[in-house]
Amino acid sequence: MTAVRLADFVKAYDVRGLVPEQLSPEVAAALGSAFAQVVVLPEGESGVVVGHDMRASSPGLSQAFAAGVAAHGVDVTTIGLCSTDGLYYASGSLGLAGAMFTASHNPAAYNGIKLCRSAARPVGQDSGLAEVRDLAQWLLDRGPQHAALHAGRPGTVTARDVLADYAAYLRSLVDLRGGRHLTVVVDAGNGMAGLTVPAVLQGGDLPLTVVPLYFELDGTFPNHEANPLEPENLRDLQAAVLAQGADLGIAFDGDADRCFVVDERGEPVSPSAITALVAEREVAKEVAAGRPAGEVSVVHNLITSRTVPETIASLGARAVRTRVGHSYVKAQMAEHEAVFGGEHSAHYYFRDFWYADTGMLAALHVLAALGEQAGPMSGLVGRFERYVASGELNSRVEDVPGAVGRVRDWALARGASADTLDGLTMTREDEPTWWFSLRSSNTEPLLRLNVEAEDRSTMEQVRDAVLGLVRQEAPA
Repeated sequence: MTAVRLADFVKAYDVRGLVPEQLSPEVAAALGSAFAQVVVLPEGESGVVVGHDMRASSPGLSQAFAAGVAAHGVDVTTIGLCSTDGLYYASGSLGLAGAMFTASHNPAAYNGIKLCRSAARPVGQDSGLAEVRDLAQWLLDRGPQHAALHAGRPGTVTARDVLADYAAYLRSLVDLRGGRHLTVVVDAGNGMAGLTVPAVLQGGDLPLTVVPLYFELDGTFPNHEANPLEPENLRDLQAAVLAQGADLGIAFDGDADRCFVVDERGEPVSPSAITALVAEREVAKEVAAGRPAGEVSVVHNLITSRTVPETIASLGARAVRTRVGHSYVKAQMAEHEAVFGGEHSAHYYFRDFWYADTGMLAALHVLAALGEQAGPMSGLVGRFERYVASGELNSRVEDVPGAVGRVRDWALARGASADTLDGLTMTREDEPTWWFSLRSSNTEPLLRLNVEAEDRSTMEQVRDAVLGLVRQEAPA
């Protein structure tokens, strides 16, 4: 019986574990076998496309997974090195279920798998991943001969290059050719944007000068972690924007499905402002095509800035509020046939990209919006930064219900209203207006706090009072 416990590293939305202690070729093969038996064959999928990032372990793990799938008579298309949105493109355009081997922004010792059905439809704990995990565990506990058991013909494994098609498709959705010339610094963080940015943004007749930072594919991340959500990982980009006199800077995470923007001053632009900007463009495109604005929906999660739903409402479109997490966003996108969706974490989802998230398409929208007007990036997004936010603050709490109850009582006493869509959200509409979200971590005894207010003083007062209550200190 194997000592590996898949429940330790098969998460709510994907697989993410240490290599080889947790995620080994044997485990990858068992997961491939289980994926074929739980999702691909019962749901009549026509095959599986498999891609991987630049980590040293990714080729071997993806090959083992492909073999596990093929053992059940399922044909596999391998696309080699790609970004996560490149895998989603292949899944959507080829009509295949998919598996992307990446640990995104996690350190070099990790790897992982993101699974999807055809058309990039998600596979999560509540939509098949738990069953895949349990069957793979059963196979591992009984030995490799069970993982490969199949009475019929094994499937074929065929290599295919989709990078050029991926780039052409994205460029067909956002045309940069009519805009003014821009200089953009791009920090790929030694991740997969080092492959995709040259294909999408360089060459041809685009009015862009791309200044590359860390485009060499290197899964050891020798320069900095490929996680632009952490401020220290943006410092090289900020310095390069100022040194080059660039119009903006863009940073991608390790698998290049998220993008972060800094303006011409080197100041970070909040993902909420980018969500509002892209929403404005996507709604305008629908209206120009003859669709009434009131029929157009945009999805946002509940901890994006209030600027996002306010912007959507100002356009006459419908704002759809959802829980945090890509499976929830994608479900709401499909249910409402939303044209676009955005999260505070810089995941951006597009109807025209099979409702999947793609940092590269969001970057194209930002570049197009800036190129279509004469002002600087700071001016373009300044109108969307009307509030002051705390950022996410984590507290280790053993008695989560008790802490949440104290905070709820405190906020109710100050005229706030309560919402429990995802944790606790308290909103005060009277002056001074503020709101906060207090959510439990799915994996640790942590409470995650996000506060936003119309001015810094109010935000800090609410932040400190709530943190004091969460941590059982006297509130300010």
